[in-house]
Order: sequence, then structure tokens, then C-alpha cells
Amino acid sequence: MKTLLVLGALLLVSSVALLAAGEQPAQLELRSFLPDHPMNRAHRPAPLTAVVLNTGDSDVELTARLTVPAGVRILRSNADKPVRLGSEDREAKLTWELESDGALSGELRLELAVAGKTVAQRSLQLQFLPAVEQRKLGYIPEPVPVPTSLLVGAHNCPLWEADKPNLWQNVLKHPERTPALGFYTQENPEVADWETKWAVEHGVSFFIYCWYRASQGGAVQMRYGSAIHDALFKSKFVGKMKFTLMWENQAKGLAGVSGEQDLLQNLMPFWLENYFKHPSYLKVDNKPVLFIYRPEFLIHDLGSAEHVVKAFEKMRQACRDHGFAGLHILGEYRGTDAKHLTLMKSLGLDYTFAYCWGVPGSPTPEKAIQTQMEYIRKTQELNILPQVVTVSQAWSGWRDEGSIWKIPPTDFERLLRLAKDFTGTLPKQELGSRMLLLDNWNEWGEGHYIAPYREHGFGYLDAVRNVFSTAPKAHEDLLPEDIGMGPYDTVMREQLERDERFRKLMSRKVVKPGAAEGLVGWWTFDEEPDAPVTLDYSGHRLGGTLLKAARVPGRAGSALACTGGCVVVPSHPLLSLTNALSIECWVQTDSAGQKNKWMVNRVFGGGVDTGYRLGVLDGHPCFEIPLTAWSHNLKAAAPLATGRWVHLAGTFDGKTMRIYVDGKEQGAMARPGPVKPNAFHLVLGNYEVGHPSHFTGLLDDVRLYNRALTPDEIHAHSTGE
Repeated sequence: MKTLLVLGALLLVSSVALLAAGEQPAQLELRSFLPDHPMNRAHRPAPLTAVVLNTGDSDVELTARLTVPAGVRILRSNADKPVRLGSEDREAKLTWELESDGALSGELRLELAVAGKTVAQRSLQLQFLPAVEQRKLGYIPEPVPVPTSLLVGAHNCPLWEADKPNLWQNVLKHPERTPALGFYTQENPEVADWETKWAVEHGVSFFIYCWYRASQGGAVQMRYGSAIHDALFKSKFVGKMKFTLMWENQAKGLAGVSGEQDLLQNLMPFWLENYFKHPSYLKVDNKPVLFIYRPEFLIHDLGSAEHVVKAFEKMRQACRDHGFAGLHILGEYRGTDAKHLTLMKSLGLDYTFAYCWGVPGSPTPEKAIQTQMEYIRKTQELNILPQVVTVSQAWSGWRDEGSIWKIPPTDFERLLRLAKDFTGTLPKQELGSRMLLLDNWNEWGEGHYIAPYREHGFGYLDAVRNVFSTAPKAHEDLLPEDIGMGPYDTVMREQLERDERFRKLMSRKVVKPGAAEGLVGWWTFDEEPDAPVTLDYSGHRLGGTLLKAARVPGRAGSALACTGGCVVVPSHPLLSLTNALSIECWVQTDSAGQKNKWMVNRVFGGGVDTGYRLGVLDGHPCFEIPLTAWSHNLKAAAPLATGRWVHLAGTFDGKTMRIYVDGKEQGAMARPGPVKPNAFHLVLGNYEVGHPSHFTGLLDDVRLYNRALTPDEIHAHSTGE
């Protein structure tokens, strides 16, 4: 019988039973504990909110105790008395309003208790900036650039567009990274003006914007161009600082060039007219400065290293023909391999630079400083290609993968002094003696940034000002709310509000008859056709959000139409099955021979030796549980049938993977050892949101188990027994 979903009330017909209250003890989850504002000031109310979930099935009465540091007081709270949290309402928002006597940074501690016993606790580092009088101004005060001893540039990551709110996901996991502008949209010229003001008043004299081409071989089309064209070029302070480009040519066949003609007749004229001739474009000795992210990729694009040399010279000549003295061309490399540096030199590059420095082993701040300086000194000692020095503040990766580290502002200032002293040893005729690069202004998702933000305020920018400028140390740093401006995160706030509504809908605890032992998640897509969520009928509340996906008539009830959209089930510990697991689903397709297409996935970049997935590889059903990067792809013996419904299953018992098609085993593979856990979401219908590696067809009745199903069970499920 089809399940009906009524948005707002989520009314379910009799085939789905809501679990009755009292079936298991109440459990509390402290879902979030955060300040309401990106940054706070002394002598100004600072609201704070904690969201508490009742994940059990009985009502509970909780008490909350907030401990604040000396110099901070609680003005008011709705949590000064016990709070009753029902099993149906499930959620309570506890609020406080704090005030600080002065600028300080301290730790808040929240403890939740039930019947006098602490059941959840969390700490939060909260910073209060110096007090500033609030007033209403017509616009941002004119920036006052400070003099600097070097040209200081910062890489600028232009990913934060209004239609791409998902790029903020890693920041949501790290709320301490929240920018002073909130989760802003970069298209707004006011955003560019705030960034310009903050940059030049702390000694950053130019931005290096990542520049992405959307296609190659024809007229120039861009991706992520709004930071320059919609914001910077339309901003009031565009003349107050310089900018330059880093050609992000990493996506082969998309972001590079199709040949020399494309480079010289499409790309170079576009750069010349739109950027190089712009009064604010960075020129040194009357030469525009161009950074290239993957210069070695041009060997393939242009045919040979010799052709790259000739093309670079023609680019320089094109600049001369337009009145410049030439063109500085810098190539990115974050290593010290002499062979690679020699290759870069053979291409005719003028300098090498690092976009960021990769420091292995999740180092301490001291080790991160030492290692970067070792890289910089080693590059110079090799004496192959002159360098322009970069210093990095931190790294996490988009999914918190690999080495994770951060250098606090006080230590970062020390690194800046070491780097500045080093540039003084470089030959005076070289660009590296006059310029230093900072990694990064605003790479919030990847974990490296110096722009003002929640955790350290203006700490990194103050370090830059202290090292490179002779301006007085005392100065005033304004925030938008100080002068009655902003907010700039309306789009993201609306998205988060939608997500929160969807979360409440999809986390309803429901069960459906027929659940086998060990069932962790069960997604049948049998809600109303326009419902924005799909429910988990295992009772574990692991519902998901539909993203550009639709329901259509399925094998029984509805199915998910896999045409590029997907369902995203948020990360949950229950999804990280380790010792054993099974995946079952029904699929139908009319597309034979699909290659590297996925309909159930939890293996992503940054965790390619973790998780599990089910899909189609070279036309055959495929079950994968990697032990090493992308390993252990178990393909079924026969191709996936077309034109009918097919039952697929993959099982793992801790030693062996098996794949079943229509209830019959079609392959086995030894794979000893547990599945490595991860913190990723689960994607149904695709590899990832908006990814081209999506299964084409219909997906129905997806089930995930924490054990290996038996052959008899799988056969029974495939025949409907």
C-alpha cells in the first residue's frame, strides 16, 4: 500500500506505524551549541543557542547549566528552569544572551542533565572583539591602505556563489570557521568592498583570484567568475587594491586550451581586454602578473614542452603589442622535486610558487612552520627556477582528509617574519624579493583562510599588518553590524532553514512491516510525488533529501528516477558499518553497458579506502568495499539486464564480498578486515550530488543491513517471499 506524505504534518497511512512512546528509554543529543552571530563584541548582547534532540521514545525533563568565563555574564535565558522535551516534539532550543565587559576569548561549557545525571556536555570557545560604538552609516567607510615593505598578495577562492550553498557544508561541520560576513554570496559588490577594506588596511595589496574556464576551444566561458565580474568590477573600492588571476586549468578537456590557436585567439584576447588592461590589474615593471595552477598540463594541450615555450613567448609578445613590457608567468608547484622543477623551467616559466604547502602528519604549529621554511629554503638551494614565496596558515581538505593542521595567529606572525627575512636574501632583480603570497584569504571549505572569522577574529590580518606595515599597531576593525549594514548570508540562511524543515520531516521515526534482522536503513521512495524528503522505514530516522530527483511509478509504489539527481542521507554513525554489511535494491534500466555508474554510494574523495557502494561497472553490476584506494570492485559475472526489474545485493561478512543478481550469487572476492568508517553522507541514485557518474534508470526499495544476509534470505527477497 502506498505511503502518503503530507508536508508539515507528515501523516502516514496504516502500512507505516509510528513507534509508540515508551518503547525504549529517552535519549538526548546535543545537536548544536553555537553563537547566533558570526562574531561578537564587548558591551554588546551576544545571543547563543543550543539545539537538543530527544532521540528516544519517552518524554524527558532536562536541566541545562552554562558556565561562562570571568568577565562574561548571562543577561537572560530560557533554560534557567527545567525543560520538558516530548518524544513527539523531539527538539528544544535553549537560548542565552551574554555580555562581556571587554575584549576577551574564553571557553563556555554547557552541561545537560536528566534526573541529576549529566547526559551531554560540550565546550565552545567564544571571542569578544573590542567594543565599537554602533551607528548607522550610508556605506562602508573609505579604506585607508597601510604602507608595506613588500607587495603582499593573498589567494582568493571564488566558490561562494548564491546557487552553490552546498560548498559551505564543511564549514557547517566547523562552525568556528564562520566568516565575519556569515555564509555570504560573493556576487554582492558590498562583499568585495568589505574584503578590500579589510585587506588593504592590514597590508594585503592584491588578491589572486582562482580563474576557471567552463569550456575550451571556443569563445571564453567562465565558472565562478562572479567574484570578479559581478562583485569586484562593480564595487566602489575597486581602485583601492590590485588583483590578478591564477588560471585554474586542472580540469582536463574543460579548463585548459584545445591548442595554441585557442590560447592565442580566444584566451589571451579575453584576458587582455577584461583583466590585463584594467587599471587595478597587478603589473610589476609594466608587466601583468599571471599565475598558472597546472602549467605541466599545457604540454598535453599544446603538444610538447617546446610548444609551451613558444606559446608563452607569443603571450608575452601579445602583451608587448598592447603597450606592456611583457608578461610575468608563474607556475604552481608545492614540492621540492628537482625533476619537476626542471620540467617547469623547460616550459619557459619565469617563477615557481606554491598555492599552498602540504605538510604531512597533522603537525604541530611549530612543525608546520619549520617544514614550510624547509621547503622554501630547499627550493632556493636547488637553484633551478626562481621562486615567489608562499606561506600557509592551515589545511584540512574539503572532507577533513589526510594531514590536518592550523597555525594560530601569534605563531603565524612568526612564520611571516621568517618568510619576510628570507625574501630579503633573494636577488634584488627577482620578483620574489619584492612579493610574498599568503595562503589563503577565504578557502573556508578546505581549511585555510586569513580573512576575519569567528575563531580568531582579525588575528591573522593583524599578524600581516604587524609584520609588513609600518602603520601604528592600534587601529579599528569594523564589522558590518557596527555601521548598520548586512547581513550578506540571506541565501544560505534560507537554505539552512529549508534543510532544517526537511531534517525534521525526514527524521520522523517510522517502521514498515517486513523488516529483517539487522536492518539499518530502508528507503522505498513511497512518499507523495512532490515530497522533498524520503523516509527511512527501518525506524532509525535515516531519511534523506531529494535533490533534483523525482519519483515515478516503481516496482511497488514509487521508485527514484535516476537521471542525475539523487537522495542524500545525512551522515550518521549507523551508516559506518564495519564488521559486516549487506546492500539490497531493485533497479530497472534501458541503458546497457553503463560504465562507472553508481546508485548507492559512500566512497568519496578524501576517503577512497573507506565506505561501500553499489553500481554498474563496464555494464556489469558492481559491489565495492575498498581496502586501499578504489580497490575491491566485485563485478557480477553477467551484464545488467535491461528492460525489466532486477534485484541486486552485495554482502560482506568480514572476510568475503559476494554479489547477487536476482537472488543468485554471481561473484565472490576475498577482502579480509573491517570496513574503514567515515563521516560521509550516503547518496542514493548517484555517486555524488550533481555528479555525471550517476546510474541511469530506476531505483527502488534500497535496504542496508549491519550483517551479511544469507543466500536463502537474498533469494527470498528477490522472489518476494
